[in-house]
Amino acid sequence: MTHVTPVTTSAIRSASLARRERQKAETRQAILDAARELFVAEGVEATTMRGIAARIGYTPTAIYHHFRDKDALIVELCMADFRALGQAMYKIGRIEDPVTRLMRMGQAYADFALDNPSQYRFMFMTVFAQPLLDADGHVIKMPDEDAYAFLLSTVEEGIARGVFRPELADGPELAQMFWGSIHGIVSLWFTHCADPHIILRDPRETIRTLCDTLIRGALRAPA
Repeated sequence: MTHVTPVTTSAIRSASLARRERQKAETRQAILDAARELFVAEGVEATTMRGIAARIGYTPTAIYHHFRDKDALIVELCMADFRALGQAMYKIGRIEDPVTRLMRMGQAYADFALDNPSQYRFMFMTVFAQPLLDADGHVIKMPDEDAYAFLLSTVEEGIARGVFRPELADGPELAQMFWGSIHGIVSLWFTHCADPHIILRDPRETIRTLCDTLIRGALRAPA
């Protein structure tokens, strides 16, 4: 005879709690996704909590159960998206050679941007009128997995090792040259990929060639 374990009240409560928590997380994510899309399409200042609620068929009151105001929503969205980018950078691992690491970082950055266009547009193609503040009015510090810090430290390591041309000794300037060049290719793809007058090449291949070209041009000539 098959033994059937009775369902206890405690088990029912646990299952119910787990279901509510899952639904809460799904609703919270739906709010963040809708907000991101509206921030990119309409601008941060023009987007309202009411508009975000209408986007997903909720009442404004329901959204305020998850976020105290628009600023809190923006902060969480920024933290999540920048953390995701940072993690994508760090997934390449600790490559000993800073030049090889720099090449891999450029490719990882491009992959993140092209695989997550909404997140990328929000992070790097959306204007914020003021710094992001927490509930106490302090400027928000981005997550520890800071992609720019990783880029800057890699470039500065290369400078310290003497692998770059001697006139390229300004770490922030060199890092921003690499970053700005890749961002330019990504931005062109997002804004002009359907333009019939400009036939853009595959952005991943273009960025791979770009990184190789930039790095070769920055390297110190052999003695």
